[in-house]
Amino acid sequence: MTIKPICIIPARGGSKRIKNKNIINFFGKPMIAHAIIAAKKSNLFSRIVVSTDSQKILEVAINYGAECPYLRNKKLSDDKTSTKDVLIDSIKKLQSNDIDYHFLIYPNAPLISSKDLIKAFNLIKKKKANAIYAVSKFPNHPLRAFFIKKNFLDFRWKYYQKFNSQNFLDYYFDTGSFYIFKTKTLLKSKNFLLKKTLPYFLPRHKSVDVNTYEDLNFLKILYSYFKK
Repeated sequence: MTIKPICIIPARGGSKRIKNKNIINFFGKPMIAHAIIAAKKSNLFSRIVVSTDSQKILEVAINYGAECPYLRNKKLSDDKTSTKDVLIDSIKKLQSNDIDYHFLIYPNAPLISSKDLIKAFNLIKKKKANAIYAVSKFPNHPLRAFFIKKNFLDFRWKYYQKFNSQNFLDYYFDTGSFYIFKTKTLLKSKNFLLKKTLPYFLPRHKSVDVNTYEDLNFLKILYSYFKK
């Protein structure tokens, strides 16, 4: 019998720009609780594991039905630690390298639904891909970007300044919400973006990466509207 995937939710305690970001109150629940609830509702997972260095986050996660079988090493909890390192560390600690798939869900994506997770999982199996990234299209094309040069605006790539937007290829960004990986391929790869990685397209309102209070306030507006 095939064992269900494992869901890893990385949630370190040392967020600097928004203190306690991963457990800040968000519409009556700690922020991370929304991710745990969506994961549980999907019924996809054999285990939902929160990787954290924080005792506070550990207690919140367990209270909402996730597991925290270990506290993450402080060396894997600073600003320079990559998501891949955290995920590989979790797989090693859980001894789950024989599980076919691992999901990684970020704790500050409360608009991600169980339906998104189910659809993405069905897609990776159907297409026999190695990974899925949840992505969204850039609302304004990055090749038309400005930068500040001696206090004044200038085009970053002047070659493209006269291009019409319809002549550009669509560009997409990582929403920082969730990923799916074929475990054995991930463990063999030196890169986080695996060969044969599929996109799972998210609408813009589900693609807010919360790093600042401005992001957080915008997310609250979206959540209030779309969760009515």
